[in-house]
Amino acid sequence: FEADNLKELEEYYLIEPIKGLKLLKLGLIFGPNASGKTTILKALDFIRTLVLNPLEKKTEVFEFKPFLFDEKTVLENTFFSLEFIQNGVRYLHEIEFNQEAIVNEKLYFFNPNKALVYNRATDLDKKLSAIKFGSKITINKNHKGTLEANTLWNNSVVGGYIKTNFDSHELQEVISWYETVLQPIITPQTDLFQSISKKIEDKIINKKTVLEFLSKADFKISDIIIKKKKTQFSNIIDIFSNNKDINEIEIINTHFQHTINNQGKNSNYTLSYQEESQGTQRYYQFSGLLELMLNNPIIFSIDELESSLHPDLLEHFLLSFLTNTKTAQIIATTHHRELLMKRDIFRNDVIWFTEKKADGGTDLYSLTDFDSSVVRNTSSIYNAYKIGKLGATPNLSDVYMNTTDEKK
Repeated sequence: FEADNLKELEEYYLIEPIKGLKLLKLGLIFGPNASGKTTILKALDFIRTLVLNPLEKKTEVFEFKPFLFDEKTVLENTFFSLEFIQNGVRYLHEIEFNQEAIVNEKLYFFNPNKALVYNRATDLDKKLSAIKFGSKITINKNHKGTLEANTLWNNSVVGGYIKTNFDSHELQEVISWYETVLQPIITPQTDLFQSISKKIEDKIINKKTVLEFLSKADFKISDIIIKKKKTQFSNIIDIFSNNKDINEIEIINTHFQHTINNQGKNSNYTLSYQEESQGTQRYYQFSGLLELMLNNPIIFSIDELESSLHPDLLEHFLLSFLTNTKTAQIIATTHHRELLMKRDIFRNDVIWFTEKKADGGTDLYSLTDFDSSVVRNTSSIYNAYKIGKLGATPNLSDVYMNTTDEKK
């Protein structure tokens, strides 16, 4: 997300959370199927889950699979490094792990110089973690002992802190970033309907703003009607429910009021959310996300951004995001290569590609990695990508099949 030294569209794309550090609000990843685009987003989601939802038992293993197409990497540890800004302070979180345990973990902060928050090492034979805090971090000896006891060999230190009853400013800031800034991955199968509607009902999301986004996107929706309804569990659900004390659930019913002009007269018609098209449902959810991003430093990872959206609507969503938000960020994958035609609205450092290497691994690279002999300021990025000059396209064979009947 760190911006290159480009001057184009700075007022729409750049965030400067601390002096001298310029970040991009948007990152778009292009590439063929099975090239690793989604895996990049899933990696972010995995680390978020690892930190915020620590495992409860030493015997539990992580729900991830190492790279399987290489005999060596299957046995090697996985390393993850993430830099982020929380409340004007820069943090660096490094985690090395295998299927069973976190082997090493370090957290640094920059204020302004790099300083250690903690260094954690795990004894894999004893299945115990030792935590060493940096010289600038003050921690009670008893609290340190409790934290080490709560940090199982398959927990991050931050995850162990979640289970520990003492206050640490630095650790709490890291938790807040993972919890409130970095959001779970959104896939084409992710249904945000209940979440968005509940936030509108609870006035966390401004309904008027969502309606404005929908109106500007040419949806003839004049009102959103939300009603909560408590429903009793069925006997079947009761049988399988883990919590026998819960005997009812709250269901949110959402209807959209459409205002249609017929022969100069406006008429109102109401449709339930389920009766709307998939495109309308998707953009309603995205409009809720836009409202959340207006004034909040939120990061959304969206897989197949164009899913169920008309190309013009996709472009309108991105322009609405870039024009109206201040500190939010989106990292998204897409197959919609026609976006590459829009040199007037996209910076080169926003565009990324994934390509499957010969060994099955993923090569991630930026459009800015190409020199002027490949991509000039006047070049068509779309044409260069389409004819394969930028890589990250499927290696297709001809369409003719051998239909000879071998039995003859």
